[in-house]
Parts: sequence; C-alpha cells; structure tokens
Amino acid sequence: MSESQRTNGREREREHEETESKQTEEEIEVCPECSGNLVNDAEHGETVCQECGLVVEEDEIDPGPEWRAFDSREQDQKSRVGAPTTNMMHDKGLSTNIGWQNKDAYGNSLSSRQREKMQRLRTWNERFRTRDSKERNLKQALGEIDRMASALGLPENVRETASVIYRRALEEDLLPGRSIEGVSTASLYAAARQAGTPRSLDEVNHVSRVDRMELTRTYRYIVQELNLEVQPANPKSYVPRFVSELGLSEEVERRSRELLDSAEGTEVISGKSPVGLAAAAIYAASLLTNEKVTQNEVSDVAEISEVTIRNRYHELLDVETNAAA
Repeated sequence: MSESQRTNGREREREHEETESKQTEEEIEVCPECSGNLVNDAEHGETVCQECGLVVEEDEIDPGPEWRAFDSREQDQKSRVGAPTTNMMHDKGLSTNIGWQNKDAYGNSLSSRQREKMQRLRTWNERFRTRDSKERNLKQALGEIDRMASALGLPENVRETASVIYRRALEEDLLPGRSIEGVSTASLYAAARQAGTPRSLDEVNHVSRVDRMELTRTYRYIVQELNLEVQPANPKSYVPRFVSELGLSEEVERRSRELLDSAEGTEVISGKSPVGLAAAAIYAASLLTNEKVTQNEVSDVAEISEVTIRNRYHELLDVETNAAA
C-alpha cells in the first residue's frame, strides 16, 4: 500500500469519527422519545427532558468545588481561585492588588519599616497597573460609571453593559473633543435603557459631573456612532420604583399598569414623556384606590412638574372611561 493510500485512509477514518460525534451531539440535544428540549439538572446530576421528563443522562460529573460554604467569610477562606474577569475594571481584574491592611498572613501588625516598604509597593503597583494614557482614561471612566451606578441604584449587569459601551467608544476613537465624564454618563444612560431599568435624564444629571446639554448631545452621538439598539423607554418600567418610594400598595401599582395598558397605542402615549406618564398613572391609580398621595409628593419622586401630572392623569382617566364604555 502506498503512502498516499494510507493518508487517504486516515482522512476517511477521521471524517467518519467526526460525523459520528456530530450525530451523537445532535441526538443528545433533543429527547429521543418526544424530541423535546433537554435541560441539565445540576442538583441531581441528570439531563432531563422538559416535555416528558425522561432522564437521558445520569451521574454526571459536577464541575463545581468539592467543598461547601455557608457564608461569605467561609467561602473566601476555602476558595482557591480568584474573582472572575469583569469589564468593570480597566485591566478586567487580572492584575494583583495589595491590601491596605498593614498585617501579615498570620494577622500580626507590621513594623514601621515594613509598613513603609508595603506603602512603596502599593504606589509602584498602582503605577504599573496603568501602563499608558488609554488605560488611565479607562480607569477613570469605569470608576465614574461605578460611582454613578451606585448613586442611582443600578444593578451589576447595567454597569457591565455601560463598561462595554465605553470600551467600544474608546476603541473606535470617539472620545476626542468630548469629556470622559460625558461619555461615561452617556454610556450608563444607554445601558440602563437597554437593560429595561431606565433612569430619567434629570436623575442621571443629578449624579453626573456634566450638564444636561452635554449629556444629551453625547448620548445621541454615542448611540448613532456605535449603532446601539435603544428602544423608547416604557412608562411601566418606572412604575414599581415610584410606587416603592411613595410607599403605596401593590394595588396602586397594578391599577397604574392597567391605565398605561389601556392608553397604549393612543395619542395619549405618543410623543409624551414616559416619566410623566408613569407619575400621572400612579396619581390616577391612587385616586381610584382611595390611597392618599398628593401631586406634590408624586412630583418630587418623579422629578417632574405638577402641571404635567394634572394634564396627563385626566387624559389617562378619560381613556379608561371610554374603554369601559
């Protein structure tokens, strides 16, 4: 047998093995009985069909740790790995941090000479973490995003998305002529809109270090240049937060949503501020449920004028009345 025949034979065997493995993977993706979707049950170590409940695989290998922890302190003591990488840090969390506690591994205090040495090491470590101007820019911006997100009570996924948006703006050279604070604020505002947890421009402007005009101008520029898909804010997304801050009941929240659902697709919703509509719906719902709340209280929470609430809540009630009739 010639060398070329042996090579062709090996290639055919390899192709046959790859075809069999692909077929096996395709068979595992669906249930062999009803062709339903399969899900992994990590608690029992099984692969189960969602439709008929057939156990396709059992006694699977658990990739998690072999230890258990019942609080954060015990978890930190037993864990042998570091934190996962994150876009919320300029180096994605891969660098080493020197703790601020002047103690050794046994908890004993360091001497004065050792404290001076550790302080010098912290200083040089901080300098080495930011190697160029781009990383210094990113470090300042991500710190600004984290500060504003904490002040606005935004979740971690919004901070992560805002960090990714800012990184894209930095990579595509969109920052010249614009301040770091302006781009970071616009990134956070866009990320909150994308995640369905929007904050009004006034709320973002309160915690930002830039004025409203620069914020809106930078936001439009970032969305246009990065082709971000940002849907118009839904008034119903503001309702739970406003109801909670006003201390109203779940009945008010439910009635507010019903009022906004009734007005959806009408001229009442079109072109109106979603914050104003949410505030007006809450005030109208409080009247329908006989819960005491004033227009001034709703205005302070939503940061809009009382005139807007008066105009909008009459329109919402009229739509509700016409729909019932």
